[in-house]
Amino acid sequence: MESVSYQRFPKIKIREMKDDYLKFELRETDASMANALRRVMIAEVPTIAIDLVEIEVNSSVLNDEFIAHRLGLIPLTSERAMGMRFSRDCDACDGDGQCEYCSVEFHLRAKCITDQTLDVTSKDLYSSDHAVIPVDFSDPSDANDPFDHTETQRGIIIVKLRRGQELRLRAIARKGIGKDHAKWSPAATVTFMYEPEIHINEDLMETLTLEEKLSWIESSPTKVFDIDEVTQQVVVVDPEAYTYDDEVIKKAEAMGKRGLIDIRAKEDSFIFTVESTGAVKASQLVLNAIEILKQKLDAVRLSDDTVEADDQFGELGVHMRGG
Repeated sequence: MESVSYQRFPKIKIREMKDDYLKFELRETDASMANALRRVMIAEVPTIAIDLVEIEVNSSVLNDEFIAHRLGLIPLTSERAMGMRFSRDCDACDGDGQCEYCSVEFHLRAKCITDQTLDVTSKDLYSSDHAVIPVDFSDPSDANDPFDHTETQRGIIIVKLRRGQELRLRAIARKGIGKDHAKWSPAATVTFMYEPEIHINEDLMETLTLEEKLSWIESSPTKVFDIDEVTQQVVVVDPEAYTYDDEVIKKAEAMGKRGLIDIRAKEDSFIFTVESTGAVKASQLVLNAIEILKQKLDAVRLSDDTVEADDQFGELGVHMRGG
């Protein structure tokens, strides 16, 4: 009996791409692969985040733990994260997590000496590595606008100080993944939806009056359908706006027109929307996720070879065999 191949060749088509936003199509694969890619982007693509905070002086209204938590949630540029070592695996510092190969050091010194409130922001964090700095959300085109006093122009606020209050600290940033803590997740949002396939029964639609057609169109919470002003026919203007709510199907049945519309999800076509925190570009986030997914598939291939799997993948190799 000849072996049957289930090999597939997924294809990706970019629709829209910005530094912090990406929309693309994933075709010729199934939901398991689409969801695996989504989960890897959220929880397993590594970034750099502050993990250890040593506070020297803190006379602000916030306690030490509160400030440490806020520092950890500040996104840091993490283009070099894939090449860094995890602190637990670093042999240069014996797992201490405070060497140039597995960590980046930050310092913050701020003191309010006037009667005006001093905002201490992410821009006051000084990094030992120019490639790892707090993400700048400001718009360069508005940098010279003297009337723009938005938060984005001043960095992310850590704490506010009044006269005489001071904050001095040292922080260590390390590589990690979102599965360990949300502060290491590079993704603000990752969603995908099945691409809808919509077919209108034109013969049945022609039995409706114009008022009935408009009433049926308005039953959709999102603008999927519209009326052609010339032909007075119902047309699909944006199939991807359909949210699988079945409202138009219910409306057709209430009007006694069962079968007026046929909506099916393409089981091998997905539309992804990716929003990055800024730690890595959205496009790089997808590429890193694909690379990690490939490594996981390699682990599966090697799972039968117990010695090689244990040597290369450690606990993952044991887990693959149910150990």
